[in-house]
Amino acid sequence: MNNTRRDFIKKTAMGVTGLTLAGMGMSKSSYARINGANERINVAIVGLGRRLGAFIEPISLKSSNVQLLYLCDVMKSQRDKAVNRFANHIDYKVKLENDYQKILNDPDVDAIFNATPDHWHAPGTIMGVQAGKHVYLEKPGSHNAREGELLAKAYHKYGKVIQLGNQQRSSIESIDIVNQIHNGVIGVPYKATSFYNNSRGATPIAAPAPIPEGLDWDLWQGPAPRRSYEHNTWDYHWHWYGWTYGTAEMGNNAIHELDVARWALNVDYPEKVSVEADKRHFIDDGWTVYDTMKAAYYYPGNKVIEWDGKARSGYNTYGSGRGNIIYGSEGTVFVNRDGYKLYDRAGKLVKESKSESGEGGTALGGGGGMTTMHVVNFFNTIRGIEKLNSPIDEMIKSTHMCHLANISYRLKKDLIIDPKNGKTEDAEVNKLWSRDYEIGWEPNV
Repeated sequence: MNNTRRDFIKKTAMGVTGLTLAGMGMSKSSYARINGANERINVAIVGLGRRLGAFIEPISLKSSNVQLLYLCDVMKSQRDKAVNRFANHIDYKVKLENDYQKILNDPDVDAIFNATPDHWHAPGTIMGVQAGKHVYLEKPGSHNAREGELLAKAYHKYGKVIQLGNQQRSSIESIDIVNQIHNGVIGVPYKATSFYNNSRGATPIAAPAPIPEGLDWDLWQGPAPRRSYEHNTWDYHWHWYGWTYGTAEMGNNAIHELDVARWALNVDYPEKVSVEADKRHFIDDGWTVYDTMKAAYYYPGNKVIEWDGKARSGYNTYGSGRGNIIYGSEGTVFVNRDGYKLYDRAGKLVKESKSESGEGGTALGGGGGMTTMHVVNFFNTIRGIEKLNSPIDEMIKSTHMCHLANISYRLKKDLIIDPKNGKTEDAEVNKLWSRDYEIGWEPNV
């Protein structure tokens, strides 16, 4: 198979030519199904790893009125596990697929869940909306800053729904307290401390190894330049093996917490970014990026967001494994996935609200009520009866924070950023703004 992006788009275009309606990139049968608020939406899940469990409940709910057409992954064992997990929740047969292209070519697919590794996020999503599909895109949403810009452009050009999977934007408690902050409950918010800690262990050294049985390594690499396979790369450890596929812990978990901080402080792009980061644990293992980071983002109006990330130290510095502390002139808020606590300026607890979503903590994958609400919001936005809680053109501003911190770490210097657009004139920084792509896979909008 000649797996290039041009082949994907060419074949996809052939598959939908003559079937679009009113410029929506949607087949007549597809449009007829979801023209009403209660009509069925056909979906496919692409990438069947640790986030799979998060999609089972919202897709299986009768009230969602959704049919799962495809389970797609480039690893056979992942497809087999996924269909067995869904077998206990749905009573119809699902197609198993290795090749994303076939899903793009199917006019009956209305929406795609893109839960692939980071290097596939933006290219795969752009392909999806170009093929007329709505996309629920897992975080961080892009591999580099340039891809974020392309996603925003694609979102507006193709008119399809793109929801980023930062599910706390759908938390009842988080929406409540952020609205209160914006309405002055703690006076003028001026600072947020975002944090995450985990006790991840040693990582195997990425030594040359045979391609695992059942893995389409060429298609797994997709947009990334081709490399020989190394032990355990495909299964989660790509996060820690350099920058070819992943975005380190910033794109893995910081995106969630930094997004809440930016939301609460109501800021867009910083004017300065300063980072101190290094590998502090298991010095001789296979982990090749930082595992500990302190970052500071300085915004117009004298507002600051601090990041404290410890991927391999389980000490709860702030009394929780993840969350945010929002400081204001008249009070303070502690908020995480478990709810929030509101304090007055003297430090007295004024109000507390606890979440029942069951989605707190730092455990891998999972899911829960918060993600279910986030996915249902995606479905209802497709139907035209709700607005997106995490539209990609707004969410890339949070992902952009992660890319800026990674660039600052890699260059070992502070970044000066234009707060009007998030860009810089620093030539050294701009060399890391995008990436090299496998020939024929460059994303274009």
